[in-house]
Amino acid sequence: MNERLEVETRKLTDSWMRHEADWLRDYLVGSVEDPRLNVQSILTRHFLIDALTPENHAPLMEAELRFAICLTWLLKQIELGAGPEDFSAIHHGLRVGSDNAEGLHLPEYLGETFAQQPAADAPPAGSTYLNSVLVRLAQSPEPTLRGAPELDGFMEAWRTILAPLEPTGVAVLEPACGSANDYRAIAACGLGELIHYHGFDLCIKNVANARTMHPDTRFDVGNVFAIPANACAYDLLIAHDLFEHLSPEGLEQAIREVCRVTRNELCVGFFNMHEEGWTVVREVEDYHWNTLDAGNTRALFEAAGFDVQIVSIDAFLRQAFRCKDQHNPRAYTFRCRRPE
Repeated sequence: MNERLEVETRKLTDSWMRHEADWLRDYLVGSVEDPRLNVQSILTRHFLIDALTPENHAPLMEAELRFAICLTWLLKQIELGAGPEDFSAIHHGLRVGSDNAEGLHLPEYLGETFAQQPAADAPPAGSTYLNSVLVRLAQSPEPTLRGAPELDGFMEAWRTILAPLEPTGVAVLEPACGSANDYRAIAACGLGELIHYHGFDLCIKNVANARTMHPDTRFDVGNVFAIPANACAYDLLIAHDLFEHLSPEGLEQAIREVCRVTRNELCVGFFNMHEEGWTVVREVEDYHWNTLDAGNTRALFEAAGFDVQIVSIDAFLRQAFRCKDQHNPRAYTFRCRRPE
């Protein structure tokens, strides 16, 4: 690793180490970043499930994505200041099939999901969890989704489905894992028991948090610029919210490294990407907050030997669910496969 990347590593480490461990534990796992609700986190878990089993779980996957966009919409209303009477009106509007609640537009996907009825051997239906959530929000003086049992509904559904499977031995690496930000949901849904997971992070406080929460799982202090592993040491690699924080040189080195150590496939989430043909480099104190270009970034993965599928989260949700209010229109996920 050259001197400039060593300096960048020190700056990145210092930028995270200045935060308290408790803050780091809760950072990027609340609100729309909750991995039980965040669409990119859900797609990553679906990526792992697809890799572990040949069975078709499309109905449950679609239901979980519907759950995510519906509860994210309710969460947005809370953050905009909606009170109990507002949620009572929303509940009434959905029950009577209206497209508004006292002037508030109710998205089409919300009404469709609410109308779904539970059936035997079927994914959790919207009418079940939306009813219970809305009743609680309408009865609470200070509406919140924090601690809502419905948030774990799909974790339990997946755990039931995955329980009969034997451990696969599939090795999964997650660089910049934070305080087990995504692994906590990977474990909760039963995936953690089926894979050999290894997470690493630059920040020792994050690693300590992760080890405390998941003492039987491997978490190390590590650097994506120089991953201490042989070529193709891991079957799969997942990553979130990492590459925008690197210098252009750091980005290229990090992509070379994650591709070098991955045998089969990567699933990589980006939070600030566009398709304008250029990268916007923006330095913020000791690290970067860049806007990456999808095509240029894809070319880096292709140069490392992978075929790349680009998913614009905004376009995907519009097409799949007519969801036009995705919270981050610059969110993208790459699925990269090494050709056979």
